[in-house]
Order: sequence, then C-alpha cells, then structure tokens
Amino acid sequence: MTTPTPEPDPAIDAFLALLASQRAPSTVDAYRRDIAGLASFLGSPPSAADTDSLERWLADLRSRGIAPSSIARRIAAVRTFYRHLALIGQRDDNPAADLEAPRRRRPLPRALSPRDIERLCAAADGVSPRALRDRALIELLYGAGLRVSEAVGLDRGSIHLTERLVRCVGKGDKERIVPLGREACEALRRYLGRGRPYLDKRHRPELFLNAKGGALTRAGIFLILRRLAAEAGLEPERIHPHLLRHSFATHLLEGGADLRSVQEMLGHADLSTTELYTHLSDQRRREVYFDAHPHAGRRRQARHTPPLPE
Repeated sequence: MTTPTPEPDPAIDAFLALLASQRAPSTVDAYRRDIAGLASFLGSPPSAADTDSLERWLADLRSRGIAPSSIARRIAAVRTFYRHLALIGQRDDNPAADLEAPRRRRPLPRALSPRDIERLCAAADGVSPRALRDRALIELLYGAGLRVSEAVGLDRGSIHLTERLVRCVGKGDKERIVPLGREACEALRRYLGRGRPYLDKRHRPELFLNAKGGALTRAGIFLILRRLAAEAGLEPERIHPHLLRHSFATHLLEGGADLRSVQEMLGHADLSTTELYTHLSDQRRREVYFDAHPHAGRRRQARHTPPLPE
C-alpha cells in the first residue's frame, strides 16, 4: 500500500521558522524530520490531527522497533509543535499532551580503573614540549574532571598553581573553581615552564597549544588520547576525554567524597546527574565483594562437608 503524499502544511513552516530563531540548526533539522515523519504517516497536514491519530502513529513507531530514545524525542518534537499552535490560537488543545513516552534508562557512565589511569599517564611521560603538554592535559582532565570544551577554553590565567585551583567556564557560561591535585599541578608547572614556550609560536592566550602554535581543538584532544591509549595497551576506541571526567567523579565517590561536593566540582545543575556515579560505585563494590568473599554466593568447586554430629 502506497502512503499518500501529505499536503503542504504552512503551520509547520511557520513553526520551524520561529524555532530557527531560538534553537541550534541541528535541533531545527531534527524537529523537521520528526514532524515530517508524522505527516507522512497521517497522509494529511499534522496541524489538524487528533489524539487518536497520534496514538496510532505512536503504535506504528513501536511496532517498527524504533528505539525508545528516538520515540521519546519524536514525541517531544510533536508535543512542542502542538503547544506552539495552541499558543498562537490555531488550536484549542494539544493532542500530543497525553502521549505516553517510553521510559529511557540512563546508561551508567563508564570509568577507567586507577591502574589504567596510571598507564595512560605513563604513556605521556617525556621531556619534549608535546609530551609535557599531553601529560598536563591528561592530569587536568582527570584531576579536575573538566569537560573537553572546558579544557580547550582555558587560557594561561585560568590556572592558579600557588592556590592549586583551575577556573573554568562550563555549560550555560557558568564559572566554577575546581581544586587541583599535586600531580596535576606538577605536570602543569612543567608544561608551562618547559613545554608551552616552545609551542607558543603565535603568542596565543590559550593554555593548550598544538604543534603549529595554534589552539588545541576538541578533535586534537581526542586524537592525543587515542594515541596514548594505544601506547598504554588500552583500547583506543573506548578512550575519550569524557571517560576521564567519569573516572574523576567515580574515584572521588569511591574514596569517600560527598555527593554535593562532587556535583559542584563537575558543574552539574541537577544532583540526579551526579547520582549516576554512586550507582557505578555501588556496582563496583558488589563486584569486588562477590569476587572476594568466600560466602558471597559465587559458585566454587564443591567440597565434601562431613555431617554434623547428632
């Protein structure tokens, strides 16, 4: 059965034009695709759809095996579209308001073990300007839990070695101050004294520079970490800057840091985001327990136990 081509819907074009003034182009493109998918299913302008039609659309998505996260995103896009129509008076209701989005399980963040962190740091050992930069970069990402965007945004004045602090600007242009450990301070001191001056060919303000004297980019940091991971005998495809941030948070909580302090150091707006790391720590503790305790329940080789005396 051929699906009829939907008629053009001026309401969609007007909605997307308004959205373009408020959201990123990638978001507008995603909304355009999601609403176009609904229009294709209906075979008529979505602006006139009712709740029953949307329920059938939702059932169709589920029957096709669309991932729950994708379904939830499409529902959010359609719901925003009808909310817009209600605000401008084109509809009296939002037919998508009661659509039940599938629950999305938030995956637990992964983390490197302390031993793997040491292997990664050891791979960056050296006295060349780039080796000093790479060691300082790893120590900062892991020692302060910075996002990669925060690391590339640092300038020389962001680092305060005497006070052992780094000042960074995170999401929403929110500034935060994070303590620096001894290893990070020493690596940064070596880089600033014996590494960065040889890379600074263009007198740039950024803290981390590439081999040509320009600012180190996000892509450059990804490549550095993958190269070092290969040298350290780790899996390069699973090593990325955010993994060091995950490791920072996990190791702090495993070491006894309180949740609120870790939230502030990570720059999380919502405590529930930080709480994901407590689940990861709990999971690791369970694994250690079941592997180590003789009565923990792991199947061991059966041994003959003599009967108790009567």
